[in-house]
Amino acid sequence: MSVGFIGLGIMGSGMAANLVANGHDLVVWNRTDSRMEPLVDQGAQPAKSPADVAARCDVVMICVSDTPDVGAVVEGADGVIEAVGTESLIVDHSTVSPSATVRLAGRVAAKGGSWLDAPVSGGSEGAANGTLSIMVGGEAKDLERAMPYLDAYGTTITHVGPTGAGQQVKIVNQILVVVNQLAASEALLFAQQAGLDLATTINAVKDGAAGSWMLANRGPQMIKRDWRPGFSIDLQQKDLRLALEAADQLGVPLPGTALVFQLYRALQNQGLGAEGNHALVKALEELANITLGD
Repeated sequence: MSVGFIGLGIMGSGMAANLVANGHDLVVWNRTDSRMEPLVDQGAQPAKSPADVAARCDVVMICVSDTPDVGAVVEGADGVIEAVGTESLIVDHSTVSPSATVRLAGRVAAKGGSWLDAPVSGGSEGAANGTLSIMVGGEAKDLERAMPYLDAYGTTITHVGPTGAGQQVKIVNQILVVVNQLAASEALLFAQQAGLDLATTINAVKDGAAGSWMLANRGPQMIKRDWRPGFSIDLQQKDLRLALEAADQLGVPLPGTALVFQLYRALQNQGLGAEGNHALVKALEELANITLGD
């Protein structure tokens, strides 16, 4: 049985490529046709629309940027919902609103299909290398059905609860990501001003109690001033907006997350939204009048 993949951006392209590499018959669709070409060259079949993907594949993966994008793919003209049937399983890897997830899952269920919200973490490197962490909300039986495909690009696949729980755990992930990035930025600026060798400093602390994925993986990029995105500021801001909205609904204060949101907003206003989220340090560089790696 063919598997479908909708959304071939910075994350989806690597995930889809791993499905092909693992021997799955893949049907792909992307809003920009040219994004399909590399996958077609690798053996995937192009589709004409999201509905076409769902008509040809019982299992359909979605990986797009934001809540309205998932809504358009599912409910828009020629959307997935038009071809959903009793054998359909939709696996949404996008990071979107938990409440919107529950609503869309309900629409699919009304037509007899099933839904897993399965956002991912690990950056473009993880997508390309097949080492993503995947946090899954939905029914256990649906996750069991999806596992042969998820195994192609994920190494840590965790069932975290019912529909919507995957998106909530992804918010937890993003809170940790950005606050760790803030800590890494502050620490490396301190090390810079103290005259320490930055690479040696990272190696000295990254495997101890102060270590984090962001420090170990993005710290070396920061000191080389390599701002290529594993995950862009613009996408990170979208996730932080979801986090702050959900926290407001729950009455939970997130002062560190809110601070990072404002620092990223300043960088977006400078036209830096396409840079990697580790470029957060640039906002602190302006405050401190220190340039990392100088």
